[in-house]
Amino acid sequence: MTQEVPVVEADALRSDAAFREQVMVPGRPVVLAGAAREWPLLKGGQAGVLDALRTHDAGNVAELFVGKPAIAGRFHYGDGPQGFNFDREAVPFAEALERISATAGQAGADSLYMGSLPAERYLPGIETLTALPFLPAGVRPRIWIGHASQVACHYDVLDNVACVAAGRRRFTLYPPEAIRDLYVGPIDHTMAGQPVSLAADSAPGDERYPRFERVRDRAMVVELGPGDAIYIPKLWWHKVEALEPLNVLANFWWDGFAAGPDQPYAAMLLAMIAIAERPPAERMAWRAWFDHYAFRPNGHPLAFLPESERGVLGPLADGNYQRLRVSIMRMLRGA
Repeated sequence: MTQEVPVVEADALRSDAAFREQVMVPGRPVVLAGAAREWPLLKGGQAGVLDALRTHDAGNVAELFVGKPAIAGRFHYGDGPQGFNFDREAVPFAEALERISATAGQAGADSLYMGSLPAERYLPGIETLTALPFLPAGVRPRIWIGHASQVACHYDVLDNVACVAAGRRRFTLYPPEAIRDLYVGPIDHTMAGQPVSLAADSAPGDERYPRFERVRDRAMVVELGPGDAIYIPKLWWHKVEALEPLNVLANFWWDGFAAGPDQPYAAMLLAMIAIAERPPAERMAWRAWFDHYAFRPNGHPLAFLPESERGVLGPLADGNYQRLRVSIMRMLRGA
């Protein structure tokens, strides 16, 4: 049985600090019902949204996904993970928007989709129509426009607030720890940048993905309409379905807990080349070190010492971030 996504209380949406502490720190998806309902972008309904997109068009070329009618909006791999079931076209934004709107709901039409368009490049100024008081200053929207479609189950390495502007969206979410049972495809041959689950769309009992049956019923599912939003923490798996003939979504990505420019994903890739093919006993030894110093299930590794005596294991904000980074860069250079 699928699970419902909890709805956040309005108090958590009053400021960046409240949102961070009440919503982000627990690390679970939550529905932000009506969070974008007062957006100026939504005042004219779907037609008003399309007019705003045309008005703010900067005239740049965008990437348009084009799928034959047979894919029914399910953008995915083709015959095996080496190919795709759609084409990519470089098209001026205005032309792509008109193709999408003119053929929405048309029988026998291609499935069309534009995704992850940075507002500052494609639609400068539209951020004034999409403000959210609980987002950090400077976080800008990305716009997603298309027909009814399915975006394959994937994760993001940033925190995400996704707001429905037109149409309806269904989100199906799995926790990060489900990664082993989702049968994740290649990390360097992807449809749109992120690896995807090959099992999440499978029928019950599919012999290719037996472990998926352990998590199939752990999914959290929610449908959202215009003005509704959802917070998806980084590394949560999510399949996104656009349910109406024409759909528009604005999302906001940022890292709510970054201590500096270095990203956890980069650390994981480095660990893959440094650790992944060592003997099992040595990998388990390094796992103990990672747990002790990085994941800290038992608290700070030097909790028995005063903070003033913890050296570079003291707070990163006290200059230890840069000290550790200098040491790391020296090691990578072989110095």
